[in-house]
Amino acid sequence: MTSSDVDPGVSPMNADQIRSLQPRLAALLELFRPYFPRQSTFVHLHSYLAGLLADLKRKSIEPIALAAGVPVRTLQEFLSMFVWHEQRVADHLQRLVVDEHGCDDAIGVIDGSGHAKQGNKTPGVQRQWCGELGKVDNCIVGQHLLYTDNHSTNPFSCMLASDLYLPKSWAEDRTRCREAGIPDDLEYRPKWQIALDQVAHAIGNGVRFRWITFDEEYGGVPMFWVCLDALGQRGIGEVPRNFLCWPTLPSCRSFQRAHAAKRADNVCRHSPVFTGQSWRSVKIKDTTRGEMIWEVKAARVHTLDTSSGASEPSDRQYWLIVARNPATGEYKYFVSNASASVSVIAMLRAAFARWHVEKWFERAKQEAGFGAFEVRTYKSLIRHWLCTRMVMYFLAAETQRLRGEKPDDHLGAGGRRREHAGVENLEDLPGFMEGIDPPMRVLSGA
Repeated sequence: MTSSDVDPGVSPMNADQIRSLQPRLAALLELFRPYFPRQSTFVHLHSYLAGLLADLKRKSIEPIALAAGVPVRTLQEFLSMFVWHEQRVADHLQRLVVDEHGCDDAIGVIDGSGHAKQGNKTPGVQRQWCGELGKVDNCIVGQHLLYTDNHSTNPFSCMLASDLYLPKSWAEDRTRCREAGIPDDLEYRPKWQIALDQVAHAIGNGVRFRWITFDEEYGGVPMFWVCLDALGQRGIGEVPRNFLCWPTLPSCRSFQRAHAAKRADNVCRHSPVFTGQSWRSVKIKDTTRGEMIWEVKAARVHTLDTSSGASEPSDRQYWLIVARNPATGEYKYFVSNASASVSVIAMLRAAFARWHVEKWFERAKQEAGFGAFEVRTYKSLIRHWLCTRMVMYFLAAETQRLRGEKPDDHLGAGGRRREHAGVENLEDLPGFMEGIDPPMRVLSGA
């Protein structure tokens, strides 16, 4: 994703905007009431989401609790100890996306997100690659699945799932895991495997994707493609230039170099299935800087099949696409399990939809406290991410509705508003919690 992509933009809400949308937020949250056994716990959900949604300077537990007039420990225990069914809430949110925003062209975007953290108590923290910082550092990593309709001017995007990537060093230290509240049955899984489980779970909740797209961390794993095929899910994703494949099946099984798999970049440079083609220009989409144009070549190849434990050519063929940017000289390599009848343009437009997840992370961290958690238990982390996803769903749904129904000068329907320093107290945002019984500011327990 680049700054030239379409960016409708949402921002933390001021008092008038919150007041105008409060009934709709209350109606949304009412759908989740059955998953909160106690009314007071349900009201804490309102309090926490109020803080994530409002224009506070910081959106971790302490400032949200202080602004809401709730004891800090009470809100900490809402995330870590109080009884409510976060998995059922997450499942209901997925079904809500299907019912309210399902479309035939939906795209699922798989991606990870690093969050820099100090110390060694946050679940899953260790020195590892942190995309937030662009380097290896002390952080935790979440594995996420985004849903987007990829609309050109009024897109809807919602994060369907967020799971913790548990490094091997943690999984092998069960004492440390128990201290952080990590369940004994949660073990190390590579990110691509977590991602596939997220896709399968979403499909089980009725979500349907025309495409799943991802970067080379997933696309470069041969077994990932085998499992994606087993789900019956069509996908396209980037692969590294050294991704191995055969432009034609070898005449025999042999360890000789002539029969070995070839690197994707060498296939595209030297194989007749590519050299016999001319580059053709493809318009991916319109951006604020003009049309996004890439030049492409594509052919069907056989990839590595490692499902039997050996490395041999796959029986089925996959698309291998090489794309170059004529303006920058950048090359990208993509693989897809789509059928031979699917157009290259359709595949590339799905592949370049990955910018939606990067924009979602940016907004969620800046505007809804996605990375502002200060927790030391696994349940608190998962619940915080879930609450953030609920807030972002609400903002996305309302932004799409207002843009679709009202002119740009309607309250909340315009583009990104100027940044604010943020307020300290939710009482500065009158009307937000009207209609909640009992009022959030007098709560003191679960």
